[in-house]
Order: sequence, then structure tokens, then C-alpha cells
Amino acid sequence: MQLLKRVGYYLIGVALGSVAVMYFWKQKDVSFDYGMDARTLKTIRIKKRLFSKEAKEVMASKQIDTGTISTILTYADVDFSKSKPRLKPCAEYYITGKDSLENIHLYVVRCDSTSTIQKVIIK
Repeated sequence: MQLLKRVGYYLIGVALGSVAVMYFWKQKDVSFDYGMDARTLKTIRIKKRLFSKEAKEVMASKQIDTGTISTILTYADVDFSKSKPRLKPCAEYYITGKDSLENIHLYVVRCDSTSTIQKVIIK
């Protein structure tokens, strides 16, 4: 019976601790960007974002705003087979949208302090 009590107390403590940690993390707006796609997209999002002339022209002609680009950079996939992540001094990434934005693709050049949207490709 002693073992059952100990296991019960342990499970109650773990449950209460988990609830408390989840509450505090929601308040701090913490993100867990551990995957390759998530880390790459986060580093692109946090840098100063620039747009090439070609990208601006496509965005204007297809009526795509910067909010759509931000959404793509939040919920997208990085196609590493079409990217050049080890290119020096600036890495190049091919990003494909998801769900309703799957027909929009971005070609992004990520440098030390800036991320430049080189191309916006509509398929």
C-alpha cells in the first residue's frame, strides 16, 4: 500500500506542476522552434525584411501584401533540396506555402542582418 500512495502523490505532483508550467508558458508566448524548417523560418522572420524589385512587381501584379508573406514565413515548408543553406556569405532558401497559400513560393536570401525576398513565384 505504501508504494501505491507514493505513486499517487508523485502523479498528483507531476499533474499540478505540468498545469502550472503550461499556464506560465502561455503567458510568456514561448515558441518551440526545434525542427530545421521552424528554425530557418524563425531566423528569416526576426531579421529585417527587404524585398527585391522583382518580388515587389509580382506582389503588386498579383495583389499579395506583406501580411501574406508574413503568414507564409510563419506556416510554410523549406525545400532544402532547392535551397543553398551553406552558401557564403548569405544562405538561400526556397520556401513553399501551406494550405490555401500552397501556390505561392518564395526564394529568400538570408544574410547576417537582413532577409531579402528575391522572388515570389506563383504556380
